[in-house]
Amino acid sequence: MGRLLRRIYEGHEDEITCLSIIQQAKQKKSGNINEVIVTQFPLHRAWMRWKVRNLFIFFREKLFKNFTVWKLINEARKIEFDVLHVINHGNLSTSFCKNSFLKGKKLWTSFHDHFLTIGSSFENTKLLWCTSDRRLVISVELGLEYQKLFGIKDFELITDGVRANEISKPNLLKKDEIEIYFAGLLHLEYYPLFLVLAETLDLLADQKSITLTLRGTGKLKILENRKFKINYRRDFISDAEIKKEMDKADILYLPIKFSVPEFYLFSLSTKMVGYLGAAGNILYHGPADSAACTLLKKSNAAVMCNSLNKYEMLKSINTMLNNDIEIKQNAVKLALEMFDIDLMQKKFWKTDLKIPEFGVKD
Repeated sequence: MGRLLRRIYEGHEDEITCLSIIQQAKQKKSGNINEVIVTQFPLHRAWMRWKVRNLFIFFREKLFKNFTVWKLINEARKIEFDVLHVINHGNLSTSFCKNSFLKGKKLWTSFHDHFLTIGSSFENTKLLWCTSDRRLVISVELGLEYQKLFGIKDFELITDGVRANEISKPNLLKKDEIEIYFAGLLHLEYYPLFLVLAETLDLLADQKSITLTLRGTGKLKILENRKFKINYRRDFISDAEIKKEMDKADILYLPIKFSVPEFYLFSLSTKMVGYLGAAGNILYHGPADSAACTLLKKSNAAVMCNSLNKYEMLKSINTMLNNDIEIKQNAVKLALEMFDIDLMQKKFWKTDLKIPEFGVKD
């Protein structure tokens, strides 16, 4: 969500004040957007482990929730604003859904993930869905699901995007050397997918020189003693530098965990959007009925592997090696037609554009 906000707010930073809630102390960093930080009580400390940590989470989210809401409202009253843009994440998202606070001001809400996966609740999400003047969703699938759950309200697709000048020329896959790239944090649910990828790359390493580059994650035991090279990159770099890294890769690995249907059925990965504009081809690995897979398959913009079988994965990679240019051309077409960031920004800011909405009219 952070990347999405940076892209949507780009060029309008001086018009934004960001009110952030944090659970552990951190040094405030200077940036183009004015940021106001509210800390939750009690703050998370390094010594809080296991049952002790759970106890303090209970204190923070239950006993002292009203205190945090009071702090939020108190800070928010100091900010002059025309529109309040809320991200539905966690149990504090509805703190401002009060007429006494809004006083006729506009409320926009971004629904980035299904409420069951982000610590929110049915009641809080329904309140935001029904109260908001605009509903901005990560995927059409999520918007339609929320219409079923909470009532027919118009919504708009606002997600990450790329510009035409950010689309890279396709890489021609080399015969004897391949780099596979993944950017992002790894949760435990993704380990089975990476194990399948590793076992498949071991098979390929008998024929080619293989390098797996991981950006932003720590060392994994399941990747030890493999036949292929592994690059771990954990230093902080800019979005532009990440783009350069992606453009050097031949294959961009896009795993979606098979567990938690509420996640994969409705989440349209912002990582996928960035991959569409890169020079390499997307290797999707995850459920066949996910929102990301449905879109990529419809556009023939990626190669799919929908199982945890290493031989199925090997088959998918070989398919890509034999048909890389056509797939990449389709990915570029999808990026330009559906994920133009200039169009996304105009939609968000309502600039010189008739907004297409979903729901009542469609």
